Amino acid sequence: MRQEPFNLRRIAVGAYGPSLLYGAATGSIVPVIVLSATELGADIATAALILTLTGIGSLVTNVPATLITSRFGERWSLVAASLWCSAAMILALASTNLAMFAAAIFMIGMAGAVFGLARQSYLTEAVPIHFRARALSTLGGVTRIGVFLGPFAGALAMSFLGLDGAYWVGAVTTLIAAVLSFRVPEPGSSHGRSAPGGTGGQPAAPPTLRAILRAHARIFATVGAGVLLIAAVRATRQAVLPLWAQEIGLDPTTTALIYGVSGAIDMLIFYPAGKVMDVYGRRWVAVPCMLIMGTALLLLPLTRDAFGLLAVALLIGFGNGIGSGIVMTLGADFSPSPGRPQFLGIWRLLTDIGTMAGPGIVSAVTAAASLAGGIWTTGGLGLVGAVILWRWVPPKPQRVRQS
Repeated sequence: MRQEPFNLRRIAVGAYGPSLLYGAATGSIVPVIVLSATELGADIATAALILTLTGIGSLVTNVPATLITSRFGERWSLVAASLWCSAAMILALASTNLAMFAAAIFMIGMAGAVFGLARQSYLTEAVPIHFRARALSTLGGVTRIGVFLGPFAGALAMSFLGLDGAYWVGAVTTLIAAVLSFRVPEPGSSHGRSAPGGTGGQPAAPPTLRAILRAHARIFATVGAGVLLIAAVRATRQAVLPLWAQEIGLDPTTTALIYGVSGAIDMLIFYPAGKVMDVYGRRWVAVPCMLIMGTALLLLPLTRDAFGLLAVALLIGFGNGIGSGIVMTLGADFSPSPGRPQFLGIWRLLTDIGTMAGPGIVSAVTAAASLAGGIWTTGGLGLVGAVILWRWVPPKPQRVRQS
């Protein structure tokens, strides 16, 4: 039991500062990865493949990340992930061939898996359940702000240093994130690293991934399927807005403005969304998030001009914004203690699968039918996700599982 009232300010700098900087680091390099790859001799298809290595690196590292976090704790995992990402940025700067550069981008994905798991596990442990959704939605919002600001910082650095400037921004900000991570106080309990009840008074060993998967198979198959669909729809929306803008003949400047306004709406409403989740329950955010994004995607192919696209883009931004932190919050609610890092590692694996599958589904349907068909398919998945979440997410805050 905690002996003093919870105070978010006590952990805010250590909990949110590294996430803001880490988001800025990744945001600074994403727009230039393809350009850097082509400068090293890649064709367009190869450059696009290298861009996906961040997602692949995260996907394959989610399970190992649970072992790292369980063994060394959240604070040291955050420090190590930030330093690893900074080293990857330096490797990208030093790359003289595509193999070196691809390895650097893959390393950035690996670091993201460890960093993401550690920060979620830490806040789940450190924040009381009545404040959990606000804390995690704020985490999601702060990260989005960092990703939003990153390209501007990268552009400023590139005006002096060329493409290398974006990677220098990434290297420096992740190094500062590592320093700030030292300010993360240890949580009040040991959760997944050890638990009482071992033989002869010794701590019990943390549960294995297999044991967690078996014990919580129903959660992964129900709510887990819902968050997989959330991730798929979110990843798809980032691709289909500019694609449809091109389809209806909008110029790049107009497209960028529409995309930017949608992102701004997305960033502005994360805290109210967390408040709603804490007071009324997770279902009140999870279901509308998917209903709104699914409906907006179904409307998107019906737009024919900039004003119509802007209206749909605002709707998508609002739907995504109210869902800020929902995947992390649901994962935290259902995660057991001991065994939290292992559970959250599987949870993040599901979301990474959704993130990679969403654009793949659009691509496949577009190739077989049309871009409109691909977008409508994703919109339908959003509505399916809303039904799943309505059925399986507890309706009231007090019914959300506590650890």
